Amino acid sequence: MEEAGRAVADAVHARYPGARVLLLAGGGANGGDALVAARHLAALEHPVRVLAAPASHPLTRLNRERLGAFGVEPGPLTPEEVRRAARGAAVLVDGLLGTGFVPPLRPALAEVVGAVNAAREGGACVVAIDLPSGLDAARADAPSPSVRADLTVTLTGYKTALLFGAAAHRAGEVVLAPLRVPPGWVRAEALAARPTDAEVAALLPGRHADAHKGTAGRVWVVGGHPGTVGAAALAGLGALRAGAGLVTVHSAAQVPLVTPELMVRRHAGLGKWLGGVTERPDAVCVGMGLGPDAAALARQVLGWGLPTVLDADALQLELAGAGHDGCVWTPHPGEAARLLGTGTREVGADPLAAARALRERYGGVVVLKGGPSVVAHPGGLSVSRGGHPGMASAGMGDTLSGIIGALLGQGLGARDAAVAGVRLHARAGERAGERHGYGLSATDVSFEVGGAWLDLTRAGKRARFRTSAPGGEW
Repeated sequence: MEEAGRAVADAVHARYPGARVLLLAGGGANGGDALVAARHLAALEHPVRVLAAPASHPLTRLNRERLGAFGVEPGPLTPEEVRRAARGAAVLVDGLLGTGFVPPLRPALAEVVGAVNAAREGGACVVAIDLPSGLDAARADAPSPSVRADLTVTLTGYKTALLFGAAAHRAGEVVLAPLRVPPGWVRAEALAARPTDAEVAALLPGRHADAHKGTAGRVWVVGGHPGTVGAAALAGLGALRAGAGLVTVHSAAQVPLVTPELMVRRHAGLGKWLGGVTERPDAVCVGMGLGPDAAALARQVLGWGLPTVLDADALQLELAGAGHDGCVWTPHPGEAARLLGTGTREVGADPLAAARALRERYGGVVVLKGGPSVVAHPGGLSVSRGGHPGMASAGMGDTLSGIIGALLGQGLGARDAAVAGVRLHARAGERAGERHGYGLSATDVSFEVGGAWLDLTRAGKRARFRTSAPGGEW
């Protein structure tokens, strides 16, 4: 509690130096954090006022007593007092409820939350401790009422509510305060990993000076149908930009040649041709604009046992259980809802559970696309970093499939290819956003993949330099 409160105070002081601060302390541990923060802010010479509920936690009671040394006596936490005190405050600190809360709010506390949001609309800034009060830490939906924060100082690790959906919109900017607690505590409570760029860089394949196109990965894209041929072309372009040595699109339709390095083969009877294939590639991407026969064609490809990415039309209910250790399924939330027989809202409310359920039902590795994406693999869950809102446009998923396919073709396992591919794609989107600002296309993102790769490898080199140390036992 002492560590948490000091971290909150430091964040408020750094962002709003000298500001008048009103801290709202609930009766539990989250309120105790607010009381500690009040003490540290007072020591930093901020004008401080505290409204507190009766303390139910023993350490909260202790920290309420300690405030007296700074001449701060908490007032009653009522809607009327919040409205009155907020008129003179530049910053409100929300320490009402923590991660143990499950909605809905009690009516009296709902009125307090309403007063906090009204103060924010009136110009005050709101800082939430751990997560905005009223949210369920484990869900991405945002019940009403709940606090709307400008800044959330979250403790030890990110919560589901701070990363996904409508709940994340309530959190504002999120700052992580990595408290110095035993590492085992964090591992025991963690739902998912969130790899750093340096960790992702360690997954990327290397290439020797004597490499050639035959050793850099042969990738096939099986997709394209009259009216949807662009999807297969975009997947092929993504694979090329992610380093595949040879990329061929096999389609029942005439696919546009988006770049001369991309090879295109048209097969009038695609299913019959697949059945007669003897020489096979290093990896396959299947489903992009594939059309009505996609389920049967995808089953044929899965039967080869090769590293495979399944997207779009290949994401079919009848393929449940057909996945193998080398395949990666890449649904967006709508496709995930259909595959699970539920609604898109349910998938969005708990994307971690949805990704886990998809992997259990379909096998292999699952990338549940979104902002951020979730990778479910046999070892657990991984949540991606970054991306850009401009990536909300057609063809982005096709590009991602091609990137993951290229990484599979260069020898990465399904889990590593999915984790690295998602971050590589996101970083390319960030770079495209920096270049174009708005209205990003999938091809814009494809042409930034090389630069994104360089960014990640640089991050990996910096991390290795920082952690290098003399040898010897210790």
